[in-house]
Amino acid sequence: MDELAHIPAGYSYVKYFDYRLNPEHPPLVKALSALPLLFQKLNFPTDSPYWQKDINGQWAVGTQFLYEYGNDADKIINWARFAPMILTLILILFVYIWAKELLGKWWALVPTILTAFSPTILAHGHYVTTDIGATLGTFISIYYFVKYLLRQNAKNLIISGIALGIALLMKFSTVLLLPLFVFLALIYAILETRDYAYEKFAGKILWFFKDFLKYTGILIGIFAVAYILVYAVYLVFTINYPIEKQVADTKYTLASFGDGPDINFETCKITSSIPLSKRSRCLAEINIWMSGNKIFRPLGEYLLGVLMVIQRSAGGNTAYFLGEVSASGSWYYFPVVFLLKEPIPSLILIALAIFVVFIKFIKNFNKASLKERFFTYLDLNFAEFSMLSFVIFYWLYSIRSPLNIGVRHILPTVPFIYILITEAIKNWTRRKTIISDSFIKNFLKQIFRFLKTSSKAAFIFILIAWYLMETLVNAPYFLSYFNEFGGGTFDGYKYVTDSNYDWGQDLKRLKNFIDDKKINKIAVDYFGGGNPKYYLNDTSTSLNTSKVEYWQSSKGNPKYEGINWLAVSINTLQSAIEKLHLGQQRNPEDEYRWLIKIKDVYKPDYRAGTSIFIYKLN
Repeated sequence: MDELAHIPAGYSYVKYFDYRLNPEHPPLVKALSALPLLFQKLNFPTDSPYWQKDINGQWAVGTQFLYEYGNDADKIINWARFAPMILTLILILFVYIWAKELLGKWWALVPTILTAFSPTILAHGHYVTTDIGATLGTFISIYYFVKYLLRQNAKNLIISGIALGIALLMKFSTVLLLPLFVFLALIYAILETRDYAYEKFAGKILWFFKDFLKYTGILIGIFAVAYILVYAVYLVFTINYPIEKQVADTKYTLASFGDGPDINFETCKITSSIPLSKRSRCLAEINIWMSGNKIFRPLGEYLLGVLMVIQRSAGGNTAYFLGEVSASGSWYYFPVVFLLKEPIPSLILIALAIFVVFIKFIKNFNKASLKERFFTYLDLNFAEFSMLSFVIFYWLYSIRSPLNIGVRHILPTVPFIYILITEAIKNWTRRKTIISDSFIKNFLKQIFRFLKTSSKAAFIFILIAWYLMETLVNAPYFLSYFNEFGGGTFDGYKYVTDSNYDWGQDLKRLKNFIDDKKINKIAVDYFGGGNPKYYLNDTSTSLNTSKVEYWQSSKGNPKYEGINWLAVSINTLQSAIEKLHLGQQRNPEDEYRWLIKIKDVYKPDYRAGTSIFIYKLN
């Protein structure tokens, strides 16, 4: 779905240095994806009113660029997907690198395999969207920040800043790394005060204050390097974006931000005169001012994207989840979807790791104070603590967000989860050496320990093999993958859809079905970024001669128009027929009531892939 906006936007950045399309996402993934397109002779709709006059006319421009201006859509899409595939491979490599440093070269293979063969990562790792970029950017940013804290020098500071800048240019949610780094720096400063145990309380406070100032300076330095990079990239991609249009676009886009434009930039300078409930509007006014300033307008375009994400997140997204259609979101959305879409062997490994850590905690409960155990853990496992902190922080943020549109939004936490569970399992399988006075007792105990350790290793091996088999068996339907708890790949839609199941990925499978059945005419209610008429070579605009007729519930039964086949995306179908959450509204004519009367909608006559349900109407 989102590729329809991201691909043309990226091309406009690298070809025309103009950022008018898709400002709600940072440019890096889109720009990298568009670089191979520069070597093709493509027609871009710069003469179109959607480009010239529309406010962020990304969907219309995307449709024209891919399907209406004489370009080869498949060639464009395939070449554009090359960059996210490379980013995915780099992510897998970095997972191995950091896991090897923490776990050793053999145990590092476990999180690497889990990452490389994750159905969710395989699903999103080749799309021109921001999710895999955010995952990679987050991973390398935390990796280099921790590396700097453990070995502080100017080189590592600059690298850490560059890595953070890359993350910020991948997806706006990575801005959460800023408070995370502040928290980690604070913890590390507290940890360093333990080196001054010989000092009195006042001395410790003084040293902590000095460390606090030091790490404040370090954070400012890292953040400065990051945002210099952000500024430089946005500067390049806004060179040819007319400043008058940028101001007009920003004003229009933020018209409703903070309850409307009844507060101006000058008023914002005296914040005490503005009601607390209205002060968020000042962010929009500052943004509008920046967009009209030649120096600050690159950062203004970046800030616009951040505010658009805040606005979108607050508004939620209407989608189907656990039997009802809602835009309000649910706090248990991400935990439930993760449990339904993560392969069962992986869930077993996670449960085992949590159990092992809990048992270890209980056994050592009285051996030392919680404070001492915590600081000992930090001394020995600061990298793992950083990973765990991010996972908890990001999950809490995601759970609170009403924007429930897919498990892909917690994808940045997945590689860290795999590394953390592998460390716990490694400790669980580690064989302890016990020395006894009796040679026979010692020998027997070592044999027992060996067998016990070997059985644990065999159990882990079986789970990994199961994991690989689960992925291979469900290929190529990775986007629609659900584990057995979720009904499997072909029944997961009963629990949740949107980008968890149906993102428009089966359009070409629908084309193959139509060709195989030699269908002359079909009504299509399709959810996705593809173009059914384009792929079926249908250039007719007449109902009598067209092969594909775009359909919707309110048009009634297509049989009465001489069309005996109907194809509906499951995401669209469920949004039309499932129970509404309290407060949601839907027009009766949009509820496919006529289809329900003649068909069991969840038992279609055929399916294209997993997500497009096909009904024969005669």
